[in-house]
Formats: sequence, C-alpha cells, structure tokens
Amino acid sequence: MKALLIVVLAFFTLTSNAADNVLVFSKTAGFRHKSIEVGVKTIQALGLKHNFNVTHSEDAQIFLSKKLKRYDLIIFLNTTGDILNSEEEAAFKKYINKGGSFLGVHAATDTEFEWEWYGKLVGAYFINHPKQTQATINVVDKNHKSTQHLSNTWMHFDEWYNFKSISGDIQVLLALDESSYKGGKNGDFHPIAWYQEFDGGRMFYTGMGHTIESYSDPKFQQHLLGGILYCLDK
Repeated sequence: MKALLIVVLAFFTLTSNAADNVLVFSKTAGFRHKSIEVGVKTIQALGLKHNFNVTHSEDAQIFLSKKLKRYDLIIFLNTTGDILNSEEEAAFKKYINKGGSFLGVHAATDTEFEWEWYGKLVGAYFINHPKQTQATINVVDKNHKSTQHLSNTWMHFDEWYNFKSISGDIQVLLALDESSYKGGKNGDFHPIAWYQEFDGGRMFYTGMGHTIESYSDPKFQQHLLGGILYCLDK
C-alpha cells in the first residue's frame, strides 16, 4: 500500500511539473521584420528559464496537424498579411474554441485583414505608423503579470502602430501618451497592450517588438514573459 502511494505521488509530481508547449509562428506574406529571428531566440531562452517548450515554425500546415492540440499557446510573432488558408483558419478557430491560447506580438495586428473572427481575437487592426521613436507608455493596469514590474510610466523606443477596429471587449494594460511623440492617430485612447478571454480561449497582445533591440530590453522581456504566463494560466 505504501509503495502504491509513493507511485501515485510521484505521478502527480511529474504531471504537475510538466512543461507547457508553445508554438511560435512567424510566417509573413507582407513586410518581414528583421527582429523575427532574435524574437524567436528570446522566447526560446525564456522557455528554458521558465519551464515551457518552444517550437518555431513558418509552415501553416502545422495548423492541420493532429499535434496542434498539444500546444498550450500559439504565438504570432510579427506575422504579416494573409498567412492562413480557409482550412487552416478553421483549424485555428477550433483550437481557440477548445480552450487554446493566443499571443500576438507587434505585427500580429497587421495580419489576416479579411478574416473578421481573427480581428476580434487579436483585438484591433494596424493602420499605419510614424517613424520609430521613443514614447511614454502609461501603465493602465499594474496587476497583470505583464505589467507588475513596471512603474506608472514606461519610456520605450519602438515603432508605434495606429489602430482601427479596436474591440470594445479588450482589457487595456498599456496605453500610449500621444503627446510624447509625433504621429499618433488614436487620440486619448491609444492602447498598445491588452488581453481578453475570447470564444473559448484567452489572448494577449503587445504592440511592441518591432526593433531588434527590444528583445534585449529586460522590461520588454518581462512584459512578454508575463503575457506568455497569463496565456498559459500560470
């Protein structure tokens, strides 16, 4: 009896410590960001340090694989344009409907403009951007895993997207202060990072991550990690 109890306890210990599986998808059908490769390496390094496995792919056929369900999170890392066909879209939607999680980085909002469901999932669509510059970010919610490490404001250099079709359901975490830079088009309501529960799953988006340098910024790394941990329900 004692031996059986030890086996049962060992099983639960192993399963509770099992690493989550994360798919980083970076297919592009439009502009291709030079930061994609370093972004992948950064997420892989975070995985090694924080106990999640990272698979990287740019083959959309992976969405049709029976193995898709093994991923606890799918990250769209600077994807652009129309990257999924109708069959792959249906598989991705099914994945979310069954409790999967999605995280979008920067150009994930410059993706799948003709797919209304995706627009609601990601929370907004890219319109345009001014030249890269430093801007002041206001921390709207300091209780989220992706923002707990930040002060009330954050000065950061990046490429700042203007958005359209901003969903009223997103929970805003960070917002741009358009008075701190030139070229903002969203006025007093310019979210730049948000999250939501959507259609059976959960999602997180950050508008940062255009520049290569962002991925070596400890504050951005922690912000990204917090989004990943939120999506993994950690």
